[in-house]
Amino acid sequence: MIRDIFVKDFGWKLFSLLLAGFIWYTVHKIIEEPKAASVSPAYVPVTYGEVPVFIVASAADVHLYGVNSNTVSVNVSGAPEIMAVLQKNQIHATVDLSDFGTNSKELNRRVDVSVPWGVTVVSVEPAKLKVVPPKK
Repeated sequence: MIRDIFVKDFGWKLFSLLLAGFIWYTVHKIIEEPKAASVSPAYVPVTYGEVPVFIVASAADVHLYGVNSNTVSVNVSGAPEIMAVLQKNQIHATVDLSDFGTNSKELNRRVDVSVPWGVTVVSVEPAKLKVVPPKK
């Protein structure tokens, strides 16, 4: 009786055990792979000061408004081989004023920074710039 538990349908039991092991191994690899990828490369942080800020606005408003600072400091990181060739002119900081009007209550606008592929923006200082309304 007890012997039949192990011997009866032995082929199916062995197949089920192998299939369960394969599924466990696959799920384990899927879970562990992102952890290994995030730890493996050594990222190098670099700070670029006085990155020029460009104003994005509609054609009619581009000369009306300004911001309180023309430059920002950008801290970026990336793989050593990418950071070794990264130039300051490849980092672009913009402030979007296209929806800014005379009745806008929010005078501080976020600085958006675009960088080449493989480079990550860590921080921008200052992160927001104050909009300077036109002088009357």
